[in-house]
Parts: sequence; C-alpha cells; structure tokens
Amino acid sequence: MIPRISLFAGIAALAVALTGCGEKKTTLHVFTWDDYIKPELVTRFETENDCQVVLDTFDSNEAMLAKLKAGASGYDILVPSSYMVKILEREGMIQPIDHAKVPNLANIDDVYLQETAFDKEMKVSVPYMFAPTAIGYIEGKVENPEPSWRLFERPELKGRITLLNDGRETIGAALKTLGYSINTLDDAQLEEAKNLVIQWKANIAKFESEQYNAGIASEEFYIVHGYSGDLFQAQEENENVRIVVPKEGTSIACDDLVIPTDAPNPDLAHAFINFLSDAEVAAENTEYIYYLAPNKAAYELMSEDIKGEPAIFIDPTIRGKSEMIDDLGPEGNSKYNAIWDQIKAAAVE
Repeated sequence: MIPRISLFAGIAALAVALTGCGEKKTTLHVFTWDDYIKPELVTRFETENDCQVVLDTFDSNEAMLAKLKAGASGYDILVPSSYMVKILEREGMIQPIDHAKVPNLANIDDVYLQETAFDKEMKVSVPYMFAPTAIGYIEGKVENPEPSWRLFERPELKGRITLLNDGRETIGAALKTLGYSINTLDDAQLEEAKNLVIQWKANIAKFESEQYNAGIASEEFYIVHGYSGDLFQAQEENENVRIVVPKEGTSIACDDLVIPTDAPNPDLAHAFINFLSDAEVAAENTEYIYYLAPNKAAYELMSEDIKGEPAIFIDPTIRGKSEMIDDLGPEGNSKYNAIWDQIKAAAVE
C-alpha cells in the first residue's frame, strides 16, 4: 500500500505537470531598442492575444546585425533603423509583410512614405517611430547653449559629455557640423569628420547609447548626444533638461518593424505590427516615448504639447538640412566601420 502522504504528493505533482502543459502560451520574441514601447501596451497585447511578449534590447543597429549573424535566432520582430532594413533585406534575413494581415497599414502617413521612407510600399517593413537625433543639456550648467554640434567642443565640460555609441550617428554628427552629407563616401570629408570626432572624444566621459538619458536626468552628464525620445523621458525626471535639434541639421531616423525570415511565430508578428499601427495605440505610444509614430490617423489624437514640440514635429528649415542615414552598400559600410574603429582606438588626453 502506498503511504497516504506519498499518494497525495504524487497526485499534486501530476496536477502541476498537467496544468503547466495546458497553460503554456505562445511567446513573441522582440529584438528592439531599450525602453521603446509603453509597458501597458505590451500587457494589453498579451491579454488580447493570449500570449507572452519577451523584449531583448540592442544599443546600435550594427550590434543587432552582429548578434544575428553570430547565430542569434528565435526572434519574431526586429526594430532596425531604415538603412539597416536595406541590409537585412539584401542578406535575405527578413520576410515580406503580408498586407492582408495588417489592415492598420491604411493609417500610415502616406506623405512620410512618399517623401522620406526607403520602403515606400512597405514590402518588408512598416514604419514604427520617427525622430531626430538631438542634443540634451542641463540648463544652468552649460553657458550660452547654442543649438549646435559645437557644444561637444566645450573643454570646461570635459568628462560631463557623452556621444552615442553608434558609428553612423556620431560620424554623421561631425559630417553635419562640417557641412557635409551624412551619407558621404568622400575620403577627405570622412577624414575631417574622423578628426573632429576624435577631438570631441577628448571631452567625453564615454560613448553611450543606453544609459545617457538616466545620466543626464541625474546630472551626472551635462551634455548628451541622444535620441529625442530618450531625452524627453529624461526631461520628465529633471525639469532642467533642455532639448535642441542642431542648427547644422541632424540625422532623422525611422525605426521600422520587420519580421525575420526564420521567425517562429510570423502570424503573431503580423498581429503585433497591426496592433502598433492602430491609431489609438500609436498615439498613446508616442505620448509615452516621445517619438513620432508616422501614423496619420494618430496625429489628431495627440496632445497639443506633442503637436507643438519642435523636437517631434521638426522645424522645416532644420529638417531641410537633415537626412536619413542610408545603407551605403558593403564597401561604404565597411568604410564607416573602419573609421569608427579608428575613432574608438584613438588615444586622447
């Protein structure tokens, strides 16, 4: 005869095992930038689709690509910048978007698609968020804070400055400072830009893409190079944070939603894209992360503060001087990577 306690224990163990098998939910794996979606929206999607969402983060497009090429798999959604979408498509790493499964694509801003987007027909990508790279500074700690990339040359602020740990963004900032295209392949222009970034490097605390917003909010840093949405979140924590879009022009990035070729759950991935393209969801997400969802149906739902913010709806003059970072092909990309390696290795006092 089986002892009573052992019988109950066995029944309990079996019940737990059976319950665990029955309760297992489909998991949507998303590879994205840090703090790039309102958490409550993730919870809502999980509830509506009876699934679990797991978010993994990267701090640069190149880091994302390197991880994927090193064999990382199992992702259902990637959130690369538009120029990286071109690379992923060329490498055969993403699949077409099935428009029949994403009816909310009708909400996407057609002006943005025609004037700015690389994938104008949304064949392999759907625009998620659109924003300038900007400068954040602490009011009262920076004298005469002109809206210019030249702020990074301030020797009195040495050790209190950060630049993005992203070669295309940081080299691009130097190119704009010098009056050149952010996508130039001219060797002489790139050499000038490299030397300027090395000059800035002597002033910075570090190259930083993930924690600079916390650093400026705490006033560990006085000037940071960053994405506008991150800087707005820092401003919510510290009212002394000010945000400017450099007068010389900047990179205007759109991060897109794409589905890897080997996505385990492509139908759920399409459902997630459709969810994020809903007008109310896009407006709520914009209000949370302070990047602009290029979703024409969402604009009228946004607050007047958002509509009137020049770091979200950019001044036409500055926008005219700004550019999207583009894919420059294997040779061009290798050229920028080599320059970035030289900058990282350069010794400064």
